[in-house]
Amino acid sequence: MPNSLTDFSIRCLVPPATGTVTAWDGSLKGFGVRVSQGGTKTFIVLIDSGRRQAIGRWPMLPLAKARIEARRLLAEKTLGKIRPVHTAFDDAKAEFLEACARKNRARTVEDYRRLLNRHFPYERTSVGSIGGRDILRRLAKLAGTPSEQHHAFTAARAFFRWCVRQEIIERNPMEKMEVPSNGASRDRILSDDELAAIYSTARTGSSPLHRIIALLILTGQRRGEIAHIEWDWFNRKTATLTFPARITKNRREHIIPLGELAASILDITPLQIGSPYVFPAARSIAKGKPTTVYNGWGKDKIAFDKELVSKGHEIASWRLHDLRRTVASGMAALHVPQTVVEKLLNHLSGGTLSPIAQVYNRHSYLAEMRAAIGMWEARLANAEAGS
Repeated sequence: MPNSLTDFSIRCLVPPATGTVTAWDGSLKGFGVRVSQGGTKTFIVLIDSGRRQAIGRWPMLPLAKARIEARRLLAEKTLGKIRPVHTAFDDAKAEFLEACARKNRARTVEDYRRLLNRHFPYERTSVGSIGGRDILRRLAKLAGTPSEQHHAFTAARAFFRWCVRQEIIERNPMEKMEVPSNGASRDRILSDDELAAIYSTARTGSSPLHRIIALLILTGQRRGEIAHIEWDWFNRKTATLTFPARITKNRREHIIPLGELAASILDITPLQIGSPYVFPAARSIAKGKPTTVYNGWGKDKIAFDKELVSKGHEIASWRLHDLRRTVASGMAALHVPQTVVEKLLNHLSGGTLSPIAQVYNRHSYLAEMRAAIGMWEARLANAEAGS
């Protein structure tokens, strides 16, 4: 049986390495002190299964007064005056995303929204009733896509940690889980025939994913950045596309030239009234909600692969990110200088420029990138014609 709490025993409580620990009072069941990782010590009372109410912080609130308040709350619980608090997953998720929007990039918030909506559809389930075993079961379904599994784990962990900080739940159900592997590094480069088949299918299709894939092949950009394109970023007069710093991986504005083929893809993409995005999410449009960016990657990629097969092109084990690697390799084969390729792909480090040169070399390389894009589009056109 635990000993009764004293000021001395509270003073001696050691903060945990992570999360929180609770020391319970031996003389008053349901009353205790929660110690956070940072050393904060808070009196709490257990007033419902999984629901612990904070009373105040020690030593600002003396132990004797905290115990009196705990007795009062426990008496109200016995009399039925305290009702269980139900915080639905969707309600907590909405607050979490709103909090993220105040400090994170828009792309991060959209990624969190997509991952939580798709892989954790708890809807009106109480956050406090979601257990670790159910989360593990949902993550296990993503074992075949290690990268998506890793991202889903990261989003869920961020959400439940936030819930603990907001005292929506007392304990993070993921606190003891191991982070899943992000998958082995890939080196897949598509052959000329494979690239021609994918490009031809993408260029002649009309769905958002068809056009996104075409732009990935024509520009070499990241899929998340292409999916987030807004109409204001596209300057038809200068044939450029400007990615703002808030959306890029390295948080720097990125301007790329567009060849005629890439610009024509944007020219034929229909404008969705009321949405700033070139590729808005279909569901938000259908339901008349504020639009978010395209997020139909999984099912649309499966449909795209089936279309390839129907045209006699069965391309094994390829991913959208392989297109970026293939573009870089293809430009190198065209003798485009590596510095120009890195500028086009928006690589900040690990390239041909030293860290010092990356800081002081402000040359945009726009003309060089435009020349490289011209050669690349010509090669794609020739490959498509010969396929």
